[in-house]
Amino acid sequence: MCGILFSICGTNQDHPGYGCLQNELFPKLQEATAARGSPDAQDTVHLEVQQMRLSFCASELRLRGDSFIKQPHTDEEGNILCWNGEIFEGLEVGADENDGAKLFERLRGSSSQQDVVRTFAHIEGPYAFLYYHRLTRRLYFGRDPLGRRSLLIHHPDETRPYFLLSSISIGSHPGYSFEELSTEHIHSIDLEMLSASGNVLDLEPCISEISRTVKGVPLPFSQPHPVDRTLPDDPPKTESLDRILPHLASAVDDLIAQLDRSVMLRVRNIPRRKHATGEARVAVFFSGGIDSTMLAFLADRHVDPDEPIDLLNVAFENPRKIAVKVEGNIGGLPKREKKQKLREPLDYSTVKVSYDVPDRLTGLQEVEELRRLCPKRKWNFLEVNIPFEESQSARSTVEALMWPSRTVMDLSLAIALYFAARGVGQIREHPGAEPKPYTSPARVLLNGLGSDELLGGYGRHRTAFKAAGWQAVIDELQLEIDRIPTRNLGRDDRVISSWGKETRHPFLSLSVVNFLARLPVHLKMDPRLESGLGEKLLLRLAARKLGLVEASARKKRAMQFGSHSARMAPGEGDRKGDLLIDS
Repeated sequence: MCGILFSICGTNQDHPGYGCLQNELFPKLQEATAARGSPDAQDTVHLEVQQMRLSFCASELRLRGDSFIKQPHTDEEGNILCWNGEIFEGLEVGADENDGAKLFERLRGSSSQQDVVRTFAHIEGPYAFLYYHRLTRRLYFGRDPLGRRSLLIHHPDETRPYFLLSSISIGSHPGYSFEELSTEHIHSIDLEMLSASGNVLDLEPCISEISRTVKGVPLPFSQPHPVDRTLPDDPPKTESLDRILPHLASAVDDLIAQLDRSVMLRVRNIPRRKHATGEARVAVFFSGGIDSTMLAFLADRHVDPDEPIDLLNVAFENPRKIAVKVEGNIGGLPKREKKQKLREPLDYSTVKVSYDVPDRLTGLQEVEELRRLCPKRKWNFLEVNIPFEESQSARSTVEALMWPSRTVMDLSLAIALYFAARGVGQIREHPGAEPKPYTSPARVLLNGLGSDELLGGYGRHRTAFKAAGWQAVIDELQLEIDRIPTRNLGRDDRVISSWGKETRHPFLSLSVVNFLARLPVHLKMDPRLESGLGEKLLLRLAARKLGLVEASARKKRAMQFGSHSARMAPGEGDRKGDLLIDS
């Protein structure tokens, strides 16, 4: 996991905007980029191409290979690579090798745009990159097709006449207008053409968008496979998770195999810290739901048996929820009386703050199931309890990290991930034991995101079926895959990596995505069945087959509601998730 920062500006420094970039903005972004890596493995390279000044900055957090590799990667020919990613498939990377170094070696052999496209279309994993090819004076940059790593872009304008790419944000700032870089293409800048103009404001005609396919033919990891559009013809109904119907048996086994491999690729060969034998190297964002429990169970198969696995379970003190408990729901009161109630501070002398939020209760139940099934593993169930004052004091930091995302829902999700990823809380040796302070040392965090999109886990899939049958569900599932790159993965990456940690998404391996996309819809879900059975039916059957009886039957619950990170202050109960946080 690494950080990338890059700028292009003119060598003529008379414009006042350059002073902002050089003296204030770039140093601040450099400092934030450094937080994502090791101080021993970062560097900045400056390059002048005729009338243009290029600055490449990168940091590296060593999660692959035996030794630190300083970034940016450079060679004697003048090629430069800034790499923020992990290669799990498509390019052989040994346990002692650095994937960025291996990729750089492959890219150095490229002689055309199509060679660069082919290289990235044959690797699977989360990534953002920036590559300068000295011979052709071209700059290539992009993100993986699902957008699992952040890369923000600022286009030059009259008051800010410079080009920026950055893994991170420092919040709202007059020096940039950041937006998430599109994953639809690989992007290229013709520096020869730009240098000839002598003006960074002429950048737009020099940027080209290169298709991820070659001659219209998709390559192994160039893009997600389209959803299978076969319409079911009244398939048999599953009556119990204990009995797998014949038409589902093969798909259940294949899903277990696909997920198991995806988890294995994401937890193996994580370097140990010095003098850290027996410490956890892997943690799971853990709610006790089916997605996180499956990942934890499968991780047990591949993590060193002498190491614990940390289960990160976050809970927030939510004054709005407490007020409802103490005073009742004031939503139905007359407007004036409601305003008066909201002005009155809550009397905490009569309240015992509890962190028994829904995700805490299911998490505690589920860790016991894991302990029964995997008794040799030490499971550290980490209770991350966040008082209201602490969450509010961190709010400005989280808002800066998640920028340009800035809705109410963005904040409620980002703040939950921020504190969970920090990994500071308490653990108990057994249920009922006194808690002990504990800080998770794990730097690889598994996240169950993606299963609802791929397997029909949202209520809107059931709604679509009721409105227009199987065809509507198929259309909705295709939309889900199409929307993955534009949703929240870049935001999550910025928030989690601020702690020098990396999130990995086994469900969002393109191998798993493509496997599930190719399956007919009725093998993945059955909206004819009741809630808790029909949604994500295939995953429920797989979990039940593995012995995860309790997890297999749990209904979906969004993280912000399960942890109580949503709408915490009294009076916020009516705030819609898509509202901007400053409105």
